[in-house]
Amino acid sequence: MKKAIFPGSFDPITNGHYDIIKRGISLFDEVIVAIGINAEKKYMFSLEERKRFIEETFKDEPKVRVITYTGLTIDLCAKENAQFILRGLRNPADFEFEKAIAHTNRMLSKIETVFLLTAASTSYISSSIVRDVLRNGGDITNLVPKVVAKKK
Repeated sequence: MKKAIFPGSFDPITNGHYDIIKRGISLFDEVIVAIGINAEKKYMFSLEERKRFIEETFKDEPKVRVITYTGLTIDLCAKENAQFILRGLRNPADFEFEKAIAHTNRMLSKIETVFLLTAASTSYISSSIVRDVLRNGGDITNLVPKVVAKKK
């Protein structure tokens, strides 16, 4: 069984994340969306809200499971018997950042990272942009799954 961990803070999940997860489903038997917990980070949405957003978005997709975790992603991969880390790339800066992490993960654990380029239609979306739009009273309907847009 080919399992992939798709790690992130998902604060909140965006249509870009949605696209990567949907495409990952066609590549893997299971995609585990892993919400990382970082005590030093200030989140807009609670952990419970972020988890619920993803679970509701993929409620009809049995190949997607949502969990939370602390610590190293490679340790989570070992615990979940996942052979792959799934990551989305929007731009060259994402690639450079993710490449360094992927090399480190492979050196530490032999885990493979699979990169998917985001769809052109979602390549400009980031959680930080969504949060900024929300903070300023803007419409996020076209940036996030419906369950998140309703939360507004």
